[in-house]
Amino acid sequence: MSYPSYEINKADNIDTGEPASSITASDILEHLFCPRFTYFEMYLKIPEHQEKRFKVQKGRTVHEDKMRMNPDYLRKKLGCVERKKSVYLSSKCGMRGIVDEVLFLDDGTAAPLDYKYAEYKDRTFKNHKYQLTFYGQLIRENFNLPVNRGFIVYTRSRNKLIEVPITEGMYRELDKIIGNLLHVVQKGVYPKPTKYKARCSDCCYRNICEKVI
Repeated sequence: MSYPSYEINKADNIDTGEPASSITASDILEHLFCPRFTYFEMYLKIPEHQEKRFKVQKGRTVHEDKMRMNPDYLRKKLGCVERKKSVYLSSKCGMRGIVDEVLFLDDGTAAPLDYKYAEYKDRTFKNHKYQLTFYGQLIRENFNLPVNRGFIVYTRSRNKLIEVPITEGMYRELDKIIGNLLHVVQKGVYPKPTKYKARCSDCCYRNICEKVI
């Protein structure tokens, strides 16, 4: 699949080998949470307040105190033959991110494993699926291996491990999501808000955003 460049245009860039401003997994999460979050933070450059960040971002704490999965468990259950932890990956088209763990499986594929400071609610949310898809694209570009699934560990559900399929259709949908995000950031398009009103009460931009009626 041919991916376009995702660099966010800025003046007077210094060439460091990577785009001066690029798309991260957090950018995807925020855009899926509400496209207006992208508008306020990335286009208008209004800083967010960490203490009022939406709930999904509380996952940052998981990097400080999470319990890593037992390697014997991964080997037996998933067929994991090797894994790398806290892997920084970037792509020529302007994607970058740190994958909690990259698993190399005995069927010749690779997979991202992501830890969530959350409880499992009997389903995997869209933003979590596309965060894995984002990491999957980075992994297959950097390691030249197929990535057709990923894994999430929900640390508040006693480290429950969930497998998430990653299809070619999801990679195409990710491309559309990033395209929509860039449409907001590069052209200043004021997007429609999320249709989920409950998210507004936990958003740091709720006092300046046009209310959802």
